[in-house]
Amino acid sequence: MKKILLDTNAYAAFKNGNKDAIEIIRLVEKIGISSIVLGELIAGFILGNREELNRKELSEFLCSPRVTLLLIDNETSEYYARIFQQLRKKGQPIPTNDLWIAATSIQHGFTIFTYDKHFSDIDNLIICQSPEMLYP
Repeated sequence: MKKILLDTNAYAAFKNGNKDAIEIIRLVEKIGISSIVLGELIAGFILGNREELNRKELSEFLCSPRVTLLLIDNETSEYYARIFQQLRKKGQPIPTNDLWIAATSIQHGFTIFTYDKHFSDIDNLIICQSPEMLYP
């Protein structure tokens, strides 16, 4: 079973009609959304001029039986700390929210669907940026 965790920019690409993003979401059997991504999305909605519509569309998306909200817990914190240490040793820090998103992805065994290149600096994180990457 192929399962992806959506990064904020991947959800935005999907909602903006990006063909690859739509195809990736169509192909996978399970979609995870981190509570961190949920917070980033809602913050963007509040700053924008289509908050009500964006919230409604997100709510409908989250109601799909293929979508699971992944929460931060003690185990996620352990993954976060290990990733933080690894990147610090490499001298390659990334934004804190992205550390939490990566930790959630690794913890739950999800491939992360993102357009951010800095995720590639994280060991043991599987990344998807195109439909072809789902089924090599």
